[in-house]
Amino acid sequence: MAIKTVATNRKAYHNYHIGESFEAGIALSGSEIKSIRNGRVSLGDAYVKPEAGELWLLNAHIGRYDPSSFFSHEPKRSRKLLMHRKEINSLIGKVSEKGLTIVPTRLYIKDSLAKVEIAVARGKKLYDKRESIARREVEREMSRALKKTKR
Repeated sequence: MAIKTVATNRKAYHNYHIGESFEAGIALSGSEIKSIRNGRVSLGDAYVKPEAGELWLLNAHIGRYDPSSFFSHEPKRSRKLLMHRKEINSLIGKVSEKGLTIVPTRLYIKDSLAKVEIAVARGKKLYDKRESIARREVEREMSRALKKTKR
């Protein structure tokens, strides 16, 4: 099983506390999978919305595939996520709780199929973001100090 990560949603790790994650397939057109293989994907503003018992990936940007001319796709169209019914129902139940949402964290190709890793997440407050930035800075300073002492 060869897995090639095409895009990660680094913004999600900054804005949310990431919880349980799931793997989902995506219903794509022909030109979309070619664009994904070329790496023309952005998950920065993407989110998952449950509608009528299904999960939809919204605001994920998959760039146009130029050789497909006018048969190309709309870059930010809604895309249906493909999962087992039990998984969909459990995710919809978790999202109905206060403050939880579903965000895509990673898009990858697994055995020539495009998959998206989605996670149940809770939004961070501003002070949580500041705390994680401060922690990252302290770790950088410690690693720099260790490198200086090794010389």
